[in-house]
Amino acid sequence: MHTKPPLKVEADALSDEQLVSRARQRDESAVRVITQRYNRRLFRVARSILRNDSEAEDVVQETYVRAFTGLDQFRGEAGFSTWLTRIAMNDALGRLRRRRPTVDWDTHGEDRIHAEIIQFPISVSNDPERTMARSEIRDVLEQSIDELPDPFRLVFVARVVEGMNVEETAELLGLRPETVKTRLHRARLLLRDTVEKQLGPAITDTFPFGGRRCERMTELIVRRLCGPPK
Repeated sequence: MHTKPPLKVEADALSDEQLVSRARQRDESAVRVITQRYNRRLFRVARSILRNDSEAEDVVQETYVRAFTGLDQFRGEAGFSTWLTRIAMNDALGRLRRRRPTVDWDTHGEDRIHAEIIQFPISVSNDPERTMARSEIRDVLEQSIDELPDPFRLVFVARVVEGMNVEETAELLGLRPETVKTRLHRARLLLRDTVEKQLGPAITDTFPFGGRRCERMTELIVRRLCGPPK
């Protein structure tokens, strides 16, 4: 007698479109998989705008609530991941504008391209405590990314930290692909090529949102949308 695989495992293998279809019916397993699939991306994008972990987590939570309670507004004109990320980005930008009413994200910082280039360590320390060294290097990297001018920072996080391609980034930010490439090039000038050469493995580990943090966010969203465990 064949047994049906656990619903969680089954949902893991579904496409975004299939998960959305289930989520419209408040399928808890679909909600859970979507949040686990996109927690890190939404957190990184929100944090690249707000530069604050706590506020970024608030944005992630509110993004899922808005998305799951407004799935009828998702027409499929853009990919679900892009639609979801735009909600997070707009929420974060709204919070930033309330904090800094005169900020213009599209142009702010363009005249700072010739600003002093941030200095980075030339090589990784040979200290036996490699884990500690890696953590410290990541802290330096995160701080340096935070100091990038606003438009360059979001492009850098999307392209390099999160690994989105040029077309995805352009669609998300409403930019021409050429503009994405230019801003990424300028961001790299500020961060210096040695960052990627010497600290490449650490870049993809910046602003982690996994483990217990990811699980906690998932549980918060599931409770808000599906109610307490039965």
